[in-house]
Amino acid sequence: MSAGNQKALGLRERKKAKTIAAVQMHALRLFKEFGYHETTVEQIAEAAEISPSTFFRYFATKEDVVITDNYDSLLTSAFGEQSSELSPLQALRQAITSGMAHLSPEELKTVYERNQLIMSVPSLRAASLNNLTQSLQMFAKIVAERMGRKEDDLVIRTLAGAVMGVNFSVMQYWSEHPEADFAKLLDESLALLEGLPL
Repeated sequence: MSAGNQKALGLRERKKAKTIAAVQMHALRLFKEFGYHETTVEQIAEAAEISPSTFFRYFATKEDVVITDNYDSLLTSAFGEQSSELSPLQALRQAITSGMAHLSPEELKTVYERNQLIMSVPSLRAASLNNLTQSLQMFAKIVAERMGRKEDDLVIRTLAGAVMGVNFSVMQYWSEHPEADFAKLLDESLALLEGLPL
């Protein structure tokens, strides 16, 4: 790919990420003001100054405007940069916590608001399970590549599942204790898994 094409792709991806963030910001504001179930896709689109069809280009459903984030690609990249001397779990822990450390206060506030909705709206909690499954598969893939093993290796899947379980339990705890430091909770909780054999 030429440098010009890479630059254009980078610009397209940044524009897409910016649009997604703007739509989510408006959606979260409307959900807070009127309630999740009472807010329509049309209202979100109007607030974000896009058409409903443009909304559906970015989000397949209304649930997705809460569930979707851009963190998987960042995590994959950060994981790949970790020292080969670290165990896969240590590398995952380092990648996750370093990514959390780079979130701005506004981004962390958005993560918190999305988390609050997911934990308080049953349909969103159910939809988030699909997202967690996709993240589990992503974790299994990057760990398997690092270890030279297959993604369906039970040990690899167990590690990925344990990391996702920790993530979910921390999300739930944080929704009940908003004063807690999410990044610190996540790091301390992931540290509890250090006894695993990988």
